[in-house]
Amino acid sequence: MRKRIFDIIEASKDDDFASRIYDVFMIIVIIASLVPLAFKHDYPAFVVLDKICVAIFIVDYILRLITADYKFEKRSVISFIRYPFSFSALVDLISILPSLTVLNSAFKVLRIMRMLRAVRVIRVFKAARYSKSVQIISRVFKTSKAPLAAVGSLAIIYILVSALIILNVEPDSFDNFFDAIYWATVSLTTMGYGDIYPVTTIGRLVTMISSVFGIAIVALPSGIITAGYLDEINKKSEDELAKDIDKDIDKE
Repeated sequence: MRKRIFDIIEASKDDDFASRIYDVFMIIVIIASLVPLAFKHDYPAFVVLDKICVAIFIVDYILRLITADYKFEKRSVISFIRYPFSFSALVDLISILPSLTVLNSAFKVLRIMRMLRAVRVIRVFKAARYSKSVQIISRVFKTSKAPLAAVGSLAIIYILVSALIILNVEPDSFDNFFDAIYWATVSLTTMGYGDIYPVTTIGRLVTMISSVFGIAIVALPSGIITAGYLDEINKKSEDELAKDIDKDIDKE
């Protein structure tokens, strides 16, 4: 019984109709739970909707907790202790807590209440569990983490170096090193808000060079992710083709 529950609540397989229905249902619930966040005021209908969604999230969390031993390779009692500290479980828990009346009544400061309201946005990450596209992208990040880390390190180094150069070339336009880092970041991404900018010829020349090299650095992660995504799609197509061949062989 627990094994069947686990198969249903986990990401659906192509041949598991019940699991696909559960995934679609949970995505609808997650989207519905985010609707009240688009409004400044808590209308009575939204309060009821939020309570219903939270109740469903709590049931989903309990089901995942009691089937935690099927989630990990080594099935043991430790799995039930390990699961609440996993990333997906923490996302589930954080998405539930801000909506509990007991928790909300414990905080009367308006600023904290707004923070609790904002934390509910994390519910959108719950949808990643049920989306195959998001799962593919997640695998792309895992398989490409080495080149992405290298590009990220290059970008950080470039930002720090550019900030040091511009701070020394044009000290009058930048009050501190943080302002220089902010300028280097927006220049690297070619956004250029225009709130902080150099006025000297040398400073503008540094900005031009930073922006040109920034285009190349920003483009690298896009290429890596795109290549990884295509590889995952090709692997999936090959796996599906192999399954179809096996089915044909079995029929013969």
